[in-house]
Amino acid sequence: MTTERISPPVTGGEREMLRAFLDYHRATLALKCDGLSDEELRRQSSPPSTLSLLGLVRHMAEVERAWFRRTINGEDVPLVWSSRGDYQEAYDARSSTRTEAFAAWRREVEHSRRIEREAESLDVTGHQARWGEDVSLRLVMLHLIHEYARHNGHADFLREAIDGAVGA
Repeated sequence: MTTERISPPVTGGEREMLRAFLDYHRATLALKCDGLSDEELRRQSSPPSTLSLLGLVRHMAEVERAWFRRTINGEDVPLVWSSRGDYQEAYDARSSTRTEAFAAWRREVEHSRRIEREAESLDVTGHQARWGEDVSLRLVMLHLIHEYARHNGHADFLREAIDGAVGA
């Protein structure tokens, strides 16, 4: 599997730039997982931590769902991997497969893209229950860029430890 990653534009409108940078970071996470077996994707960083590349993919599926579907769209949907609302459960990918994790992640990314495209503007708001505040789509997109960038740094180290591959 080869992931195509398109560099974001260097000029453009705010929404176009946010969308492009978010997609760039999504593709970066997928790229870090390219060419690895399920076993390699499940390899933990430093036990007892359950952090793995596959765990990051699962976690980002939860993040996409929580921010776009639950917060912006107001959908009453549970987390993907936790009936108790525990985001940490997604990191434990010891019994997961690439197929299962990536299918869930891609579904959530498509929901997120649809919600963003259908929103009238970046000023559309939703309620972020954990914070007890209304937040804008703009904040959600910036938060997701931040979340992916942070976890892509983890993915860099995880991938290098698996097979020595480095670079974005």
